[in-house]
Amino acid sequence: MSIPPYDIIILGTGPAGLQAAIHAVRSKASVLVLGKQHKSSLYRAHIENYCCLSKIDGETLLQDGRKQAEHFGAKFLDEDAVEIKPADSWFRIKTESGTDIQSRAIIFALGVFRNKLNVRGEKELLGRGVSYCVDCDANFYRDEPVAVAGSESAALTGALTLLFYTKEVHLICSKLEATEALANQIRESPIHLHEGRKVKQILGENAVEGLLLDDGSTLNVKGVFIELGAKGAVELAATLGVAMDPESFKYIVTNKKQETNVPGIYAAGDITGPPWQMAIAVGQGCVAGLEAASYAKKLK
Repeated sequence: MSIPPYDIIILGTGPAGLQAAIHAVRSKASVLVLGKQHKSSLYRAHIENYCCLSKIDGETLLQDGRKQAEHFGAKFLDEDAVEIKPADSWFRIKTESGTDIQSRAIIFALGVFRNKLNVRGEKELLGRGVSYCVDCDANFYRDEPVAVAGSESAALTGALTLLFYTKEVHLICSKLEATEALANQIRESPIHLHEGRKVKQILGENAVEGLLLDDGSTLNVKGVFIELGAKGAVELAATLGVAMDPESFKYIVTNKKQETNVPGIYAAGDITGPPWQMAIAVGQGCVAGLEAASYAKKLK
């Protein structure tokens, strides 16, 4: 699929991303929003603390926001970004279907909360074989057997990335929930696919020594990457040199213009740190959209 370049690509379909899209496109910038709205943490929520709306459910609010952004001219692609690379004065974004799209500016408007397996050994061995970021920690497991737990784009692309570091990669998933192109890449690769299986326990005393699956079988691995859902902002930003807060390494650092330390990259919403409130996300999205549009115009 061939997609023309955009002035701005927004990663995230929550309140911050939608507000950024509305203000950016009204500033005459071409805008593409990437992400799956039903995966937003707000989608199943009920909101009653947002000014001028006494009560509304998250699904309705997000759907209305998308319609509003589309009305002004923003485009949406219901796919996750799996890779971002700088390309001269552009950024090149690769989606889970393998589509490459260029943009002059990027707005990170993704959430921050990591989905967990909630199994024995996960918390106890975090940082000692348990990781939530392939892009951050793959190098620690060169030539070691590793496993990835997850069924969506983050897990699948993470497993493929690990093949550059080690020959033995296992992927444990209930089923492959990604585009057919990405699923076929997994099936045609040397990755050991354990479809229909779940991790029951992470084994080891002082470090990961293996995995116990729900069918009673075990895998001898030294590292397990828990990648549930889409690839998050931390993973995507890490490869671009975007500064994270030095204490937790969980949030993107921005100034009052929602600019990061990398020209052309902005962030808004929960990914910039607490307090996590929709009103703050919307306000930051507004600023990020306006500033990114102004930046993109200067490059034309």
